[in-house]
Amino acid sequence: MNLHTFVLVLLLAPLGAIAADPTEQSSDPYTAFISRVQEKLRALGFDAGPVNGDSGGKTQAALAQFQLANSLPASGQLDAKTLAELGVARDGAPVAAGASADSATGATSDPRPDPSSASAPR
Repeated sequence: MNLHTFVLVLLLAPLGAIAADPTEQSSDPYTAFISRVQEKLRALGFDAGPVNGDSGGKTQAALAQFQLANSLPASGQLDAKTLAELGVARDGAPVAAGASADSATGATSDPRPDPSSASAPR
């Protein structure tokens, strides 16, 4: 390979990234989660920008607008109350709107004592 060909390859290589499909979704769980949030915000009439799994400025602004519209603290962040109100769970399972914060985060509030903390019989 001569120097001219080598330089040409180096100059054209970044074009491959541009030609990639920008709508292709990542298999990253966080990206899929943010995409679900963006889709839900969009369905509710809040402009979260493109559904791309990126929690950028438009998504945060849409979250803050959603929070204000639903009498939640307007942080622009995905806290448990916001997720519950959106009806989006972190693990992908749908959550009923208005569900408890525990159900949105997947936490359980089992009133039974933890058997590993019980003392052994004597």
